[in-house]
Amino acid sequence: MKTFSQLKKAVAGVATGLALFGAGVYVTSSATQVSANTTNNLKTGDVNLNVKSAIAIDAKTGQVLYAKNANEKRETASMSKLMTLYLVLDAIDNKKLSWDQKISPSAGAVKVSQNTNYSNVPLKADHEYTVRDLYRATVIYSANGAAMALADQIGGTQQKFIDMMRAEAKKMGIKDAEFYTANGLNNGDVEQDKYKGAPDSATNKMSANDVALLSQKLIQDHPEVLKTTSIKEAKFDNGDTKTDMPNWNWMLKGLTKSYSALPVDGLKTGTSDTAGANFAATVHKDGHRVITVVMGARHQNDQDTARFEETQKLMSYVYNNYTYTNVKSGLNFKKDSQLPVYHGKDLTIPTKTSKCTHIWLEKGVDVDSVTGKVSGNKKLYKKNGLEAPIKKGQKVGSYKLTVKGQETPFVNGSNGFKTQAVASQADKKANIFVIGWRAVKGLF
Repeated sequence: MKTFSQLKKAVAGVATGLALFGAGVYVTSSATQVSANTTNNLKTGDVNLNVKSAIAIDAKTGQVLYAKNANEKRETASMSKLMTLYLVLDAIDNKKLSWDQKISPSAGAVKVSQNTNYSNVPLKADHEYTVRDLYRATVIYSANGAAMALADQIGGTQQKFIDMMRAEAKKMGIKDAEFYTANGLNNGDVEQDKYKGAPDSATNKMSANDVALLSQKLIQDHPEVLKTTSIKEAKFDNGDTKTDMPNWNWMLKGLTKSYSALPVDGLKTGTSDTAGANFAATVHKDGHRVITVVMGARHQNDQDTARFEETQKLMSYVYNNYTYTNVKSGLNFKKDSQLPVYHGKDLTIPTKTSKCTHIWLEKGVDVDSVTGKVSGNKKLYKKNGLEAPIKKGQKVGSYKLTVKGQETPFVNGSNGFKTQAVASQADKKANIFVIGWRAVKGLF
């Protein structure tokens, strides 16, 4: 039998419960997403690539489809210009630069541009060039002096521009990149414009994973870059002379290493004696875009095509061994689809996915292998559950989708797909008597 003291406590509990209900007291919590480390190796036994590191990702979602030593930092050489191009296009979007704006190159940029040991269009100190001309020279012909002229215009000095490159890398989630020059040459190679405090031998470095992440950001934020990366050849007008600019990407349609089944339209090569041959590439096939990066391919001479052959193997592997699969909306996953409700007529509510999701599934893996677990949006919580009332179809959280029998890592370090979760049905707020009775029951 309950004592009078216990009943007194119960009544007090009801009063407290009603008071809290009436006052609308909120207990909030913040959800912190902790990303896993990026994937270093995935499916390396399925295709033999003669490179030091490599990666293949879906350009839209960032799903990693292949990785070989993808976290190991290596010299990027001219692939560094991808970050320079990103900042140029950002400056254009933000009205800090315009395509027809004239630039007078600095003495340092002119000197580097006239070094025939590097890929260049020769610049003249007494001549002005448009942003468009310098941009095209940087993209198509990997012109080192042109990249420096653009960097000077944006940053004011090479050193300030390098600081911008470093800051942008961190903003993208690239944490351990090394940048010393805007064009990918060694620090000492840019002579008077070298980064102060760093040795002449200092060189730009990134992992294949981070080059892929940078490439993804470039294409997503500035898709217009592909209009220029896909140009096979152009001419650079230097006033009294014109310089031929053949594209170093020999996988473009009509060039020596093009492959009809793989319509490559970008992105950037990079080469040095110590780095070997690098290539960040992208292909749009069957309505889906893939990004690949190979680093440290064979480089016996300037005519060596190894990086393109290895890229072709990697791209072919992806399209031959994965199926781009539509995971329909409206899915729920039984007990893993329920969320708690605070002061609801029902104390839990079923949820479902609200949008279609696209996943690359390995051949032989069925869409029924996709599983999911829901997480509530803590901003909608009061105490330990979603605050009632809840409408049918209301956004209430997100699902993390994984695949049984297949790893699904992402270039940003996360694991599994996220998609929106909505309430499958409505849940009205319970009346004051039900809430009070629940408070009483909770005491016993």
